[in-house]
Amino acid sequence: MFVRDAMSTVVLTIGPAHTLRQSATLMSARRIGAAVVLDPDTCGVGILTERDILNAVGGGLDPDQETAGAHTTTDVVFAAPSWTLEEAAGAMANGGFRHLIVLDDIGPVGVVSVRDIIRCWAPDRSAPAALVS
Repeated sequence: MFVRDAMSTVVLTIGPAHTLRQSATLMSARRIGAAVVLDPDTCGVGILTERDILNAVGGGLDPDQETAGAHTTTDVVFAAPSWTLEEAAGAMANGGFRHLIVLDDIGPVGVVSVRDIIRCWAPDRSAPAALVS
């Protein structure tokens, strides 16, 4: 199975000037754990995760003053839609992160998370569990 089979194609993109509260509100409304941060001034693509927001707020920073750009990871590992799920899981395990932005020739086309991979690898929940003897 490939990244293109598991990834979410509905990608939340935000700008670096969004506050952490605005970012969290948008992420919460969509029930997602990461937003792609597009910076038109640098032509860069980064990622802001729920953990980034949690670390900032837990560190006493004001979510109404702090911007996404100040907490965005810009040293991003990108996945290709043609990667296997094993390749994506390996990149996540090696990098210590839970989300990969998926890029093709035109730019971001999706995000794949650990949860997406587990859903593909987990047995069908409707099937009875195998008995172990």
